[in-house]
Amino acid sequence: MAESSGKNAETPGNRKPVSADEGTTFETLKNLWPFIWPTKRPDLKRRVVLAMVILVIAKIVTVLSPYFFAWASDALTGETSTLPAFLVAPIMLVLAYNAARVLAVAFNQLRDAMFARVGQYAVRQLGNITFRHLHALSLRFHLGRRTGGLSRVIERGVKGIESIVRFTILNGIPTILEFAIMAVVIWYQFGFGYLGIVALMIVAYVWFTIKASNWRIGIRREMNDSDTEANSKAIDSLLNFETVKYFGNEKMEAARFDRSMAKYESAATRTWTSLAWLNLGQTVILGIGMAACMVLSARAVMAGTQTIGDFVLINALLMQMSIPLNFIGFIYREVRQGLADIESMFDILHVPAEIQDKPGAPALRAVEGSLHFQDVRFHYNPERPILKGIDFEVPAGKTVAIVGPSGAGKSTISRLLFRFYDVTGGAVLIDGQDVRDVTQESVRHCIGMVPQDTVLFNDTIAYNIRYGRPDATDEEVREAARMAQIHAFIEHLPEGYDTEVGERGLKLSGGEKQRVAIARTILKAPPILILDEATSALDTHTEREIQTALDQVSKNRTTLVIAHRLSTVVNADQIIVLEAGHIAERGTHAELLDKGGLYASMWARQREADEAEERLRAATEQDEKGFVRRGAKAEESLV
Repeated sequence: MAESSGKNAETPGNRKPVSADEGTTFETLKNLWPFIWPTKRPDLKRRVVLAMVILVIAKIVTVLSPYFFAWASDALTGETSTLPAFLVAPIMLVLAYNAARVLAVAFNQLRDAMFARVGQYAVRQLGNITFRHLHALSLRFHLGRRTGGLSRVIERGVKGIESIVRFTILNGIPTILEFAIMAVVIWYQFGFGYLGIVALMIVAYVWFTIKASNWRIGIRREMNDSDTEANSKAIDSLLNFETVKYFGNEKMEAARFDRSMAKYESAATRTWTSLAWLNLGQTVILGIGMAACMVLSARAVMAGTQTIGDFVLINALLMQMSIPLNFIGFIYREVRQGLADIESMFDILHVPAEIQDKPGAPALRAVEGSLHFQDVRFHYNPERPILKGIDFEVPAGKTVAIVGPSGAGKSTISRLLFRFYDVTGGAVLIDGQDVRDVTQESVRHCIGMVPQDTVLFNDTIAYNIRYGRPDATDEEVREAARMAQIHAFIEHLPEGYDTEVGERGLKLSGGEKQRVAIARTILKAPPILILDEATSALDTHTEREIQTALDQVSKNRTTLVIAHRLSTVVNADQIIVLEAGHIAERGTHAELLDKGGLYASMWARQREADEAEERLRAATEQDEKGFVRRGAKAEESLV
């Protein structure tokens, strides 16, 4: 599955472009650089540079602020100073110290404001690339994915890239710069002994942070996987709300979700616990280093070689240094955590599109609409072939129906025509052009589809009809609805065309959804029309009404009808009967009945079922209460 966290071992030649594994951080950041640095946006690059300048100023102010604190301390204790008298007044120095702190914070906030658009641009760019890539992936990928898990992977991924952009560009180098300035000041002011203690403290701090953060990556991945699983189960259960209610399995669904959340709870608890241990270890290391420097300074004050101001200064400098040092640990931790969050997203981006246009492929030329399936062979799995040498033509403007038992390969034909898959043998031609040699967009532009199970967007009726041609006018939308015989129904709704259809269109009946699907296909006005069992899920009465609309839509269009109910294809110019991936029979309705073969037997069985349904309907209508009487007592009551 593409949603996996990518924990499988990999060979050097198959290394993932983005990974949170130890030893791959810098290589991963290099691969992420196109998303981090806004190459195509000069205005954003100027913002980055300006933010960096502001940040350097903030760091300089930050380094200077402890000096004001030290001089104020000396002034309060009566120590001598080389500064002018008006500057060494205690109140003035205290004000200067606090002014410096306010300026440092102000510059940092200004930096964040300048950089906000850069981070959000990276989020938008990566989100857009991922969304486009998902639509470029094949139907095979989408049939195997989990919607909830996929959405959570994308959500974490875009947040992760924002963290990486912010901490890499905005905080990484400037924080190292601040630390370097602090180290120089400590060496200049107090000597190499203090600097040596600080250096040992830094080495120990960085080593511990890296080791602990690498240990936490595995826990973070486990938490992400549990989160993805829980979200997948929640979305899947909610999408199948009616099924859950039909079987009264609310408690079972809640238990499944709770089991997934229990795994997430355990992993999340360990994530926060491990973070607490990481922070504690960092604090102990900082505390030991600061204590050592403070002891040296205290002894120097007692010996008279340093002033109280110097003691205050080393404490303030070390406290000031702890901020960038903590931030270095925080940056490393957040970058590694961000990488853990986005590696699943980049696993998806690394999935190659199964169906791709050939380099320089032209668009499909002017389409009259003739179709030719030329010795087509296809399998989803090599061990189970679906189509075994199918060969037929649909002349432009004619109607050809494909019928046959379930599993014969009828719907596969429409998927191959739309090029959701490529044939494994033979060719699919439109006006003599192999669909593999032209662009997918141009092929799909010339084909309209009315499927068996119409799924609508959770938007208005107008939006769903206009989806057939987004630039259509309101009047064109209404005309399409009239032709699909749904305009009157829509006009009687309180909100008319602005009525929301609900998730997957569930606020509409089956017949109403089919009419919306027909209307948007009419609006698209394609030269080729596919009706994939468009009425098989409807009752007989609704089917007849929908069939009338379909007959109108298919006029003067090349139409391929994939049907389960044979009564809908009796007027087809040719009927092809599929059986086990082969064409068993072909001909007109009358010719196939005369043959007395598979089609004739299917027709006889369906006629019996239709007649039984008609008798049942008639019996129901005859009873004033709408009940059907059965059995001996029922017969006696009718005497």
